[in-house]
Amino acid sequence: MRLIIVSGLSGSGKSVALHQLEDLDFYCVDNIPAALLKSFISHTVRGIDDTYQRTAVGLDARNHPKEIDTIPALVGELRRSGIGCEVLFLHASDEVLLKRYAETRRKHPLVSPGVGLREAIAGERKLLEPITTAADLVIDTSNMGVHELRERILQRIDRRSDERLSLMFESFGYKHGIPGDADFVFDVRSLPNPYWEPSLRHLTGRDAPVIEYLAAQESVRSMIAAIGEFLSARIAEFVQANRSYLTIAIGCTGGQHRSVYIAEELARRFRLSYPQVLTRHDSLQKA
Repeated sequence: MRLIIVSGLSGSGKSVALHQLEDLDFYCVDNIPAALLKSFISHTVRGIDDTYQRTAVGLDARNHPKEIDTIPALVGELRRSGIGCEVLFLHASDEVLLKRYAETRRKHPLVSPGVGLREAIAGERKLLEPITTAADLVIDTSNMGVHELRERILQRIDRRSDERLSLMFESFGYKHGIPGDADFVFDVRSLPNPYWEPSLRHLTGRDAPVIEYLAAQESVRSMIAAIGEFLSARIAEFVQANRSYLTIAIGCTGGQHRSVYIAEELARRFRLSYPQVLTRHDSLQKA
């Protein structure tokens, strides 16, 4: 049995995520009142019908705050009872959400005569904090299109085997901003930069000449070893705590050389112990 609770800020892509899960043969229900969630689970996930072996439920800010406050305790109860319950939370920056609402001209659920859109977004963030705290996987959709979000759902949720931790090593450029969905962030801007080598400037951390250049640097090898040692202990703790997802972000100035190489190298090393390891390179995709 697998239950995924999908929540997030209005305009961040919750409907897209649910549609993708539906395409992946999850039985999906959106906008269910949180007060009815327990009854719904008793009827579906805990039932004997195979129809509900993979179920996804959408929760949003239209619920009463006291009902939303009960979600973390309910998730814990479900896990103790043997149900594979995961919480997916989607969010985006205020500016992106404001732009999306301007483009779609839809009404935010918390907007009222005395509450403007920006205030409604801030209120929604506060209201959904209990679900954010309980989330196994947080996805920042600020720089994502519909197809990219659907692919992320496919990679991280559908391809994750039961009882296995899904590790994501993602590179990024500080000039584009820090990813909002990372559990750990490591800054590698202190390392030698291939950008200043004219023959390497147009290449990426996936290209052999850049790999050779960085692999030859003692400071790079030392950084990878230090990050790897730190993560080995932390990942073991995440596994012990039955966490389903862990996202590690590696950042350099532009997200083209150093962070890409180190993310790939760490992923290669951790694949020896963890079968579900993914890499992602935001800045390369932007380019």
